[in-house]
Amino acid sequence: MTRLGQAARDAAAQMRRAPTAMKNAALLAMADRLERERAEVLAANARDVQRGRAAGLDAALLDRLALDDARIDAMVEGLHQVVSLPDPVGEIDGLKARPSGIQVGQMRVPLGVIGIIYESRPNVTLEAASLCLKSGNAAILRGGSEARDSNAAIAACLTAGLAEAGLPEAAVQVVATTDREAVGRLIAMPEYVDVIIPRGGKSLIERIAREARVPVIKHLDGVCHVYVDASADPQKALAIAVNAKTHRYGTCNTMETLLVDTPVAEALLPRLAAAYAEHGVELRGCERTRTILSDCVPAEEADWHAEYLAPVLAIRVVDGIEAAIAHIERYGSHHTDAIVTEHYGLARRFLAEVDSSSVMVNASTRFADGFEYGLGAEIGISTDKLHARGPVGLDGLTTRKYVVLGDGQVRQ
Repeated sequence: MTRLGQAARDAAAQMRRAPTAMKNAALLAMADRLERERAEVLAANARDVQRGRAAGLDAALLDRLALDDARIDAMVEGLHQVVSLPDPVGEIDGLKARPSGIQVGQMRVPLGVIGIIYESRPNVTLEAASLCLKSGNAAILRGGSEARDSNAAIAACLTAGLAEAGLPEAAVQVVATTDREAVGRLIAMPEYVDVIIPRGGKSLIERIAREARVPVIKHLDGVCHVYVDASADPQKALAIAVNAKTHRYGTCNTMETLLVDTPVAEALLPRLAAAYAEHGVELRGCERTRTILSDCVPAEEADWHAEYLAPVLAIRVVDGIEAAIAHIERYGSHHTDAIVTEHYGLARRFLAEVDSSSVMVNASTRFADGFEYGLGAEIGISTDKLHARGPVGLDGLTTRKYVVLGDGQVRQ
């Protein structure tokens, strides 16, 4: 790990001065190599999935682990989208003239060396590498043991792309060992690593946050809500509430609790229950929900805190927007929350008062994603408030330094 850190620090110095054209050339070369090696990547992934299934991984983890042609296509498209994004490095904004004659502004610069620790999803290897590369950083990537063959196959494509573009191969390094001690070392090397980004289960992220000696960009839970207001269009409410839960179960932006305003609960809940039944979703409801949906499982206090990552949904009937916001404030994880409403004033109030990294009006929580936000392949979602918040794209992987432009001025 020390050798990886030293190599990354050296590579970061070279990446800091790499021109946009060279970085884009590397990304395009990576995309071409991934297309050419598609069969090998899928074969490696099939071995990982087979091993994971034999080890008893649950359905959500297997879904995160699995690659197919559609997901490979999305990875390639993500690389091309990152190429098309403006390079933030070197941008100067806020330049203002001071009475002394100097001009003061701020320039965007890379963070340096970024350590990414993640589980299950092998596509993170490529997504993280692409954003770190475009933003002028060096990356040390440590994937989960369950995806070791997939990560190795993808890493080979990344290394080849860097070499073809003339950039240092150490700009993207994938930790080969699956030893847990490697993680402990990676998060305790402030001399080599500038920031850590963990992506995975709550236990992993809690460990990183507790033990890291370098700054961490993180989120612990994705307890996301959709609140259906009394003024909501029923068809919009039905489509959004179903999509937010059933589009994919094992993602952090999946709705886990549905809040329904009292005046529309009796008419809307049976329609929603029928739609959820088609998808095999288990419903757990409050007492008022159960008076409308008799087959609903009684919700317990733990259900309002739960990130199920499974076809299970908690439902609560609430008395208006104040009760909905109070519920979200008490039980939410400040990740993503949405309101379905036709009332402009309530929409504005929800946007202002819900303290989450993404707040939405009349849209599915599943849109809380760097790709959907136009950031390219995101490196993660942050529910922290310092430095980066929400989906972390290129800007989130840079910082700013003050620059001063003068013409011989001296301070009097």
